[in-house]
Amino acid sequence: MTTGDLLTLVTLAAAVLLLTPFVGRYIHRVFEGERVFLSPILRPVERVVYRICGVDPAAEQGWKGYTISVLAMALVAIVAGYVVFRLQDVLPLNQGGIPAMSPDLALNTSVSFETNTNWQNYAGETGATYLTQAAVLAVRNFTSAATGMAVAIALIRGLTRRSAKTLGNYWVDLTRGILYILLPISIVGALVLVWQGVPQTWSPSQTVTTLQGATQTIAMGPIASQEWIKQLGNNGGGFLNANSAHPFESPTGLTNWLGMLAILLLPFSLTYAFGRYAGNQRQGWTIFGAMAGILVVGIVVAMLKEAGGNPLFPSAVNQALGNMEGKEVRFGAAVGGLFAAVTTGTSTGAVNAMHDSLQPLSGLVPLFNMELGEVTPGGIGAGMYGMLVIGAILAVFIAGLMVGRTPEYLGKKVESFEIKMAMLVALVLGASILGFTAIASVLPAGLAGPLNTGPHGFSEILYAFSSQTGNNGSAFAGLSGNTPFYNVTGAIAMLIGRYGMIIPILALAGSMAAKRRVAPSLGTFPTTGILWSVLLVGVVVIVGALTFFPALSLGPIVEQLLQNAGKAF
Repeated sequence: MTTGDLLTLVTLAAAVLLLTPFVGRYIHRVFEGERVFLSPILRPVERVVYRICGVDPAAEQGWKGYTISVLAMALVAIVAGYVVFRLQDVLPLNQGGIPAMSPDLALNTSVSFETNTNWQNYAGETGATYLTQAAVLAVRNFTSAATGMAVAIALIRGLTRRSAKTLGNYWVDLTRGILYILLPISIVGALVLVWQGVPQTWSPSQTVTTLQGATQTIAMGPIASQEWIKQLGNNGGGFLNANSAHPFESPTGLTNWLGMLAILLLPFSLTYAFGRYAGNQRQGWTIFGAMAGILVVGIVVAMLKEAGGNPLFPSAVNQALGNMEGKEVRFGAAVGGLFAAVTTGTSTGAVNAMHDSLQPLSGLVPLFNMELGEVTPGGIGAGMYGMLVIGAILAVFIAGLMVGRTPEYLGKKVESFEIKMAMLVALVLGASILGFTAIASVLPAGLAGPLNTGPHGFSEILYAFSSQTGNNGSAFAGLSGNTPFYNVTGAIAMLIGRYGMIIPILALAGSMAAKRRVAPSLGTFPTTGILWSVLLVGVVVIVGALTFFPALSLGPIVEQLLQNAGKAF
């Protein structure tokens, strides 16, 4: 790695560490309805929203009511999006005769953006109109991200409240998350992107003559307004097909660095907000440390492997710049590996390099990140509730088994119902990823998708269902996914990955909220400190490894072994 690559990583880590307490404290104040510096401007707007929607901000919901609200929002949004995608050819703001999406593609796309996945089986500049991009996709980037935050806050309330029957109000949490957090930061971020050269226009695509005399069509559009929220909200869907590798989405090294900061900012800041709710900031920093530790290991592996080049290339090929296949020269090979780890350590899915061109072990990093449940730090809100359930709840259960006591977390007994819900969350992830991968690996419709044979082709299928179930949205870019088989199975996988986790998590939150706190004793396992961090990381990694190691062995691991032997396949 070059000094510049190392500085990119170090400054990014420092910025996240410095901003986490400030943003985390702000998130806590917003969701608890306390006064913040934007309150004089936004509180009247908030009241108007409640009045129009008929929401009583003082009325809280139990876990069932909260869950029904989340599902109702999703159903309406998915149906509305589907209708717009099917009619986009006759609706206004169609910049170039873009046709309507097919029924299966419209289903996949609508589910994708509502579940915060942003998997795209279409090319942004030729598959979606300006109206679709601005009125449906960009709006979903806000609502789906805010839903993830709301569910995380509801779980945190359930873990920290005493003998409560409610978890908050979903509609209030959704509104506050958008108005006070996502929208203000996105406005500032979009203006910064415009300053750096990202287009924000309603002008149609431009046809120009190149220096070689050829004709080229240059896609335009309201890109900056969607670009920032796609990163901040861990959405990842690109306005353009090349995503953040396109100079219109990320033109400079600064925009690339800011994009990674935006991706990591809110997921890590939620750990500090958790500490505020728990009344013990060490609880939050412990979760932060566990998430960061796993992420940094993956980042280092990916950066080093990409900086080292491809050993199968002839010696005459100059690889001083590293493995530049599928990379952008303005970012470099190592930073391409860094971005790949960051975007899959969260549920963002944006890319500034083609993952299909990564070295086998570099490709293993994003795959494993997603298969851990994307909890390092995971998607906005989703990473937090995934870590608390897959990591913390299961870890205290294991600790309880070791000391022969009923496990406790934050002073509350973790009993059979909570363990059942936690295991359901963990099993749903593996069942969807491995189940759909197995089906696609044997059916002709599934085998028609990969553009490569052998272990790399298998990795393309495994990656697709890991990404969609994990609500990530990135792709190996070597899979022809716009077919009825992959559109329909992908839509089902995304729904399972989102709501198959949210429902048991909210049930667990409701159960924990109703419990009384018990006083700590000599047998209480401490949930702060190094020992707890090691146990937390161990549980997350081992659960992921035991579940997915056989599948990973058939893909990137065997591909690496073949490369070590001097073979591609």
